[in-house]
Amino acid sequence: MTELLKNHAGGRWVAGQGDGTMLRDPVTGEALVRVSSDGIDLPDAFRFAREQGGSALRQLTYAERAARLADIVKLLQSKRDDYYAIATANSGTTRNDSAVDIDGGIFTLSYYAKLGASLGPVRALREGAAVPLSKDQSFAAQHVLTPTHGVALLINAFNFPSWGLWEKAGPALLSGVPIIVKPATATAWLAHRMVADVVEANILPAGALSVICGSAAGLLDQIQAFDVVSFTGSAQTAATLRAHPAFVERGARLNVEADSLNSAMLCVGTAPDSPAFDLFVNEVAREMTVKSGQKCTAIRRAFVPAPLFDAVVEALKAKLARVTVGNPRNESVRMGSLVSRAQLENVHAGIALLREEAALAFDGSTVPLVDADASVAACIGPHLFAMRDPDAAKHLHDVEVFGPVATVAPYRIESAGASSGDTLPEAHAIALARRAQGSLVASVYGDDDAHLARVALELADSHGRVHVVSPNAQTSHTGHGNVMPMSLHGGPGRAGGGEELGGLRALHFYHRRAAIQQAAGGIDALAQLATRIDQP
Repeated sequence: MTELLKNHAGGRWVAGQGDGTMLRDPVTGEALVRVSSDGIDLPDAFRFAREQGGSALRQLTYAERAARLADIVKLLQSKRDDYYAIATANSGTTRNDSAVDIDGGIFTLSYYAKLGASLGPVRALREGAAVPLSKDQSFAAQHVLTPTHGVALLINAFNFPSWGLWEKAGPALLSGVPIIVKPATATAWLAHRMVADVVEANILPAGALSVICGSAAGLLDQIQAFDVVSFTGSAQTAATLRAHPAFVERGARLNVEADSLNSAMLCVGTAPDSPAFDLFVNEVAREMTVKSGQKCTAIRRAFVPAPLFDAVVEALKAKLARVTVGNPRNESVRMGSLVSRAQLENVHAGIALLREEAALAFDGSTVPLVDADASVAACIGPHLFAMRDPDAAKHLHDVEVFGPVATVAPYRIESAGASSGDTLPEAHAIALARRAQGSLVASVYGDDDAHLARVALELADSHGRVHVVSPNAQTSHTGHGNVMPMSLHGGPGRAGGGEELGGLRALHFYHRRAAIQQAAGGIDALAQLATRIDQP
């Protein structure tokens, strides 16, 4: 029988009861490992994390905790080959796609290790400057941030078992807050192995890092007032979480990163085969195929000036025709599989909905699979849709197909030019982007950096990030879908309304803000106890 992965809870390794859930290779169908969280003493696990892990972490300074993160980075880097093998087996990813997850997670953790070192040998933070409360300035208020005396429950999605873990764990551990990781069941093996390696290396205090694989039943029931929950997943699940007494009655914090119908926009004034045109086409094709389109930041809708609609569709079809799909162990394969047959069924269902209102310009079902059996593997070729009337569309703006699927749609060019200071010629495209009711990211492509800045500001209210690309940035831009730890990750409305990363901004979720009102001498003393950071 396949191995049953143990959970690390309450400072010890504990096997869940029953047969558990089988994790399988999404290409070959091979049974890999089993996971189960049944029978775990959850109250004890959370209590141990709060009392033992939290207390020990808070005794360390930010610089000391940062040093622990740096040690974790070294450990993870030394075991990268093991992680790559697990990613291929459990997620069906090519080596390049595995790097996005594994190396991306390690890079993010490394960033927070370096950032934390700059905070120095203190255990609290000052937020901005003191504010006088008296006319003679002898009495003032200083806003401070101190680590919450709770536990951080990290509920992650299936598409990034490494990056999803470390982009949350880095800021939490640096803040001095113990974490309990609940990876998505389908791809839990990689997150489990990484946590196990760190635990066995004794880098962190007992109780600082726990992992529970399997069902999430009962986890939220353990959440208390000073605990925090960070969730990545569907908007439907997020709505269920928000209604839980942990948040409604006990006031615990919840951060959500949910569904997102991200868009890319080609601005007016570009011509076919121009640098900006090529940058746009290349990025849309790349975002469709990286991780087989299983990215919360992937481009789902591509808006182009109506006169360029046919040219963009043809250029994308030519790009997609060169994508090889199948077993990621074959070096000729550029795009591997989805994470499971269940996810493949979800993608097929989404494609069927889009076909009700859009034409299929590139049919990935005709793409032959390399070293993969279509009756077993969760592989699917890229699907490109062409929607000529995006105003009349519904599914286009409401249905996120979490796979290698995107839709190109034209927008009308408004008559008022950019120089008029009034309506932008891309106003229709901006309105279409907003139809998603809040997204994680939009990207904008064109030749005029000043004009692109105006478009970006118009999109900022409904997006967590706006990625602007002109020929001046063609070799330096970081990519539409790449989440950098220096920049905010999250989005308003449908995207969850949450905020992650963004440098030191990520630490605010794991701290409590208070205003200390004191005589000037006491305020000066605070400056010796807490490092000043800028207000968010």
